[in-house]
Amino acid sequence: MAFLLAALVLDIGFYFLFPDIAKLKKTTPRKTSFMEYREKEWHVQGKKKKIKCFWTPLSQISPYAVKAVLIAEDDNFWRHNGFNFEAMKNAMEKDLKKRNFRSGGSTVSQQLAKNLYLTPSRNPVRKIKEAVLTWRIENSLSKRRIIELYMNFAEWGEGIFGIGAASQHYYGKSASELSPMEAARLATILPSPRRWSPTRPSHYVEQRSRRIYRIMVHRGIVTEYYNAVMSKPQEAEEVSKTSQEPTPMETKESAVWQERQNLDVDVDMQVEPDSTNQETPTINSEDPKVESEGLDTID
Repeated sequence: MAFLLAALVLDIGFYFLFPDIAKLKKTTPRKTSFMEYREKEWHVQGKKKKIKCFWTPLSQISPYAVKAVLIAEDDNFWRHNGFNFEAMKNAMEKDLKKRNFRSGGSTVSQQLAKNLYLTPSRNPVRKIKEAVLTWRIENSLSKRRIIELYMNFAEWGEGIFGIGAASQHYYGKSASELSPMEAARLATILPSPRRWSPTRPSHYVEQRSRRIYRIMVHRGIVTEYYNAVMSKPQEAEEVSKTSQEPTPMETKESAVWQERQNLDVDVDMQVEPDSTNQETPTINSEDPKVESEGLDTID
């Protein structure tokens, strides 16, 4: 028993020193642990598949895609230190009610740690390793670099990794050309990318995508009239669908946003400080009311 405990401590302790996360400031891995895990799955299943993934700098990713992903996965990304304890608490409560452990609650930083160095396993030891790696990632990399790595290594389908490959696979365009609704749909499928599709959306995917889109509108990220005029007919129709009579919650949120507009508060893109001095699409500090009435509340 003592031997097993010592082995467990050494196994977890390894991740306090290795791998060299500081290298990620300037270099990117050719293949992640998560990709290798999928390849082993395919080999066991006798599938002849290949990973589709190529690097896309953050400056060449549509701001809509970045903002939609953060709304869907980690709305407090720019403010937390790698962990969203409130979301983790809510996820745990859901798990206890359902008597399983699948609700998530992980931040973008935690998901990046898992994607780069671990596997989808849900056992407690893996979660401890993930926490250690998340702490190191947050202390070694800028927020800008973290979201850039996440957008490039997140799984977006069977063998599809990264926003560049996802944009080409689903929409036949570069990541910089994604429309707000396309970005919302891609963000929606992240929790289960091999089950859901942004181009053949289920009822759940369609509804959640529209909610993400409406949040972007309410926060001033998307101007619906401009989007409708500049988009293709099909995309203009999508805008029309999302502009139906608002729910009481949406009306309240829109009123908060309009009040901020009257105060001349900029809710559009801001620059996250970074040594590269490149502009980064980020979600700035919203009014607390708007933040607290995000995607989960509207759901």
